[in-house]
Amino acid sequence: MRLGLALLTPLAILCAACDGTPFAPEQQSFPKPDRPVSGKGSYQVSTETQRDNRGEARTVMDLADIKDGMTVADIGAGNGYYTVRLAERVGVDGRVLAQDIDGDALARLGRRVEREGLENVSILRGDPADPKLPENSFDRIFMVHMYHEIEQPYEFLWRMWPALRKGGEVVVVDIDRPTDQHGIDPLLLSCEFERVGYELVEFKDAPELLGYYAQFKAAASRPEPGEIKPCRSERAATGEARRLRPTKREKV
Repeated sequence: MRLGLALLTPLAILCAACDGTPFAPEQQSFPKPDRPVSGKGSYQVSTETQRDNRGEARTVMDLADIKDGMTVADIGAGNGYYTVRLAERVGVDGRVLAQDIDGDALARLGRRVEREGLENVSILRGDPADPKLPENSFDRIFMVHMYHEIEQPYEFLWRMWPALRKGGEVVVVDIDRPTDQHGIDPLLLSCEFERVGYELVEFKDAPELLGYYAQFKAAASRPEPGEIKPCRSERAATGEARRLRPTKREKV
């Protein structure tokens, strides 16, 4: 058993945080993002076959250095494109936690997990402002083509921060375009992560991913919610496109 994840087996997947009880966050004040947010579920990157033909999942997992025995989370798992491929990569000694806020999507994914016999996969329903991940549990947390849909990114990232193990990192794949068009300026992405207690460690333009790849680690500490100041997109303010190009694995 790995840090309680085995308790969320595919047969008991959909009852976590889905009993109709309203989400009651701690009494803390988080800033709202100074930008629009994309609508959920209205953007489809491409089919799984097309994504595999581009080598998308393989490229992302290689960049993230996913190895046998790791414990990883797939946030906004949807139909499970990354979930099933991560399950194969981490092997029988690893664990994958697939998380989403869409109960119907999780039901479909649960059936897929059962059908494909993925015994190292667990499924959890999160909340819009809280992924509800267990603390000190993950070597990698994946957020692929979904970050721009998070309505309360500062609260979401702040609550996700304790879920990383020592040396754990967050992987983001997204597209460099306005946040109401299913993408996010990489400078704005980096700013929002850093304001909540993360550090950028890798960035790569990746046409094969139809966007870019960014990787963050937890900083030494995270600020109190009231200390977080929202970022403002320079592109939104000036109309100028700016690019973030740190050297691979270079801290910024």
